[in-house]
Amino acid sequence: MDTKIIIEQSDIAFGTSGARGLVTNFTPDVCAAFSIAFIKSIETKFSFNTVALAIDNRPSSYAIAQACAEGLKQLNVNVIYYGVIPTPALAYKAMLDDIPCIMVTGSHIPFDRNGLKFYRPDGEITKIDEQSILSASVEFITLSQDLTELCESQAARSAYIQRYSELFNSDALAGKKIGIYEHSSAGRDIYKPLFESLGANVISLERSDVFVPIDTESVSDEDREKALNWSKEHSFDAIFSTDGDGDRPLLADEKGHWLSGDTLGLLTSQLLNIEALAVPVSCNTAIEKSNSFKQVTRTKIGSPYVIAEFNELKAHFTRIAGFEANGGYLLGSDIEVNGKRLTALPTRDALLPALLVLAQNKCISNQLLELPNRFVASDRLQNFPTDKSRELISVLTQNVEVLTSGLGLQVHSAIDTTDGLRVTLINDEIVHLRPSGNAPELRCYAEASSLTVAKKLVVAALKFSNEYYI
Repeated sequence: MDTKIIIEQSDIAFGTSGARGLVTNFTPDVCAAFSIAFIKSIETKFSFNTVALAIDNRPSSYAIAQACAEGLKQLNVNVIYYGVIPTPALAYKAMLDDIPCIMVTGSHIPFDRNGLKFYRPDGEITKIDEQSILSASVEFITLSQDLTELCESQAARSAYIQRYSELFNSDALAGKKIGIYEHSSAGRDIYKPLFESLGANVISLERSDVFVPIDTESVSDEDREKALNWSKEHSFDAIFSTDGDGDRPLLADEKGHWLSGDTLGLLTSQLLNIEALAVPVSCNTAIEKSNSFKQVTRTKIGSPYVIAEFNELKAHFTRIAGFEANGGYLLGSDIEVNGKRLTALPTRDALLPALLVLAQNKCISNQLLELPNRFVASDRLQNFPTDKSRELISVLTQNVEVLTSGLGLQVHSAIDTTDGLRVTLINDEIVHLRPSGNAPELRCYAEASSLTVAKKLVVAALKFSNEYYI
């Protein structure tokens, strides 16, 4: 069989972060083809004889990992399986060992879908690497139905815990009462013992045996209500959670209000004294308005685009980082924190931003008061075909007044087509529409000087979009 043909026929495609598709399309041969093509696409650039694997808690993930491992064996490489751990834990351990790795996860998308994230020994693959995988043509033997059981190692989990337990003092979270919304997060067995080792009083909340597709970029009304109720019941200082694979944080303040990911990223970058940032175009403009950074570069949405900017920033600055509106924080350079060296981890990580903000003497709501008064809301239309999203955005880009007049908004002062259509109005409010890179969804972001206004803009824009082609 040929990897290129199998992949082309699979209906699996690369999105903003990894290859995603329906579980039914991740057949054993498709998983093997992707794994083999990945290794062949990087083997001339790096020297290694081992590949690491890990998974999230989706029902389909273990079988996909088995198929990936079987495919890799045909290349005569060793496979280390780390079980269910967060994506950044896998990436961190692989980078320490200077080997590539594959994470089986669909992140926040529904459980009937899944995905593969690929990491070179030096970090996430690039968009160029993605094309190399898709174009690789490698003959391999079709897999049998009986896949070998995988032997699990705890080494990646231990290394990830050690990264943060050594960074902070053992009393960093002393006196803090923290709820951990565990659901089906890949890191749920890590967070409580880590937080407790730093002095926190931790209460586990709503652990689930059924996969829960938490989207940190579009928090459900149900999860907002849960946080408010939990805070009232337990008098928490904060509530912490993540998306499915533990690379995107979800943090609520002492009042039970979830922080937006870019707000958390801004606070984190200030605490780390970051000099230069790379952030997607969808992030809150409070970043620039805070005047905290020497340079802020805006990119297309997706961690590969953020990481691609790091090389440019490294030429001029020593403390660089990036983050996304969904909360994933990427540390682009080695820096000193608390008098200790923290090595770069240029992939989305949920723990660093949460721990830094929680370790402050000020409560979270008071930390937020020091930021510019800008609020972002976001939501999505699910089961909205990607080609329909692109057609809508193309039409609106050619005539922005159709959108502004349809929503009863003021005239626009600027448009940005870096990723979708981002319209800035003369009153400094922003509406941004784009197709999701991971699922058939139309995403909307809105920014205003009040959260209420931002939410209303999102609701109105999605309603307009949904009705436009009816």
